[in-house]
Amino acid sequence: MPATARTTAWLVNGTSRGIGLEIVKQLVASPDNLVIATCRNPEKATVLSDLKATAKGTLHIVQIDVSDFTAIRAAGPQLESILGDVGLDYLINCAVVVRGISRTANSSDHPTSVLAQLHQDTAFTMDPEDLLHSMRTNALGAAVLAQVVLPFLEKGRKKVILNISSTGGSLHHAVRVGPKYTSYAMCKAALNMLTLKQSVARPDFIVMSLCPGRVKTDLGGPQATLEPAESVAGILKVVTAATKEHSGKFLSYDGSEVAW
Repeated sequence: MPATARTTAWLVNGTSRGIGLEIVKQLVASPDNLVIATCRNPEKATVLSDLKATAKGTLHIVQIDVSDFTAIRAAGPQLESILGDVGLDYLINCAVVVRGISRTANSSDHPTSVLAQLHQDTAFTMDPEDLLHSMRTNALGAAVLAQVVLPFLEKGRKKVILNISSTGGSLHHAVRVGPKYTSYAMCKAALNMLTLKQSVARPDFIVMSLCPGRVKTDLGGPQATLEPAESVAGILKVVTAATKEHSGKFLSYDGSEVAW
């Protein structure tokens, strides 16, 4: 069913688990939202698929692997068939991998935790192949997807791009973080630069980077304090209240500005 003039249309990528999945959960609770949720393997995203039965809004699940640029570009006609002439209001880029492991990977699936691997990832120990794979998904995939959906955003009322980032990608916070997380930090720094360049290229859009906080996922680690639902409630509050003044900025889920 295509979007209508009264619908707010969202595209969220990386929605099989974690923050992306929680964003979809909260969005489809409103009948005013049309949500396109993308992920690499929809057949394995059972929780996401189950949301269709309870969604008050309209939910479309589209297969997109953001590390596959050809697949991203090929998804254009399918997205157009969903959105029709109304366009896209919000693009939220959530998909991320860390050294080839999903941000939301379960520790039971990976005996060596994601967090432990991040601690071992320094400037002098990082694997360049892992870095390239992570960069392809975490920064380049977001860039290519934005290029593909640009015509739909131009038709939308809101014209918002939100890139989910991290203070790990902040030069200001890099010394405090120390030598760990090097590959992840490089990818997020690239994503933050993409945000800035997108905002400059399209001053008629609102483009932001946003840190979701220390969320209780494997990447968040044992010291994480935020439940995904709390983080996402803040994310959606920030993004829906955003104005042109926020474009090109790096914000936290609580609305505060993050030093780059």
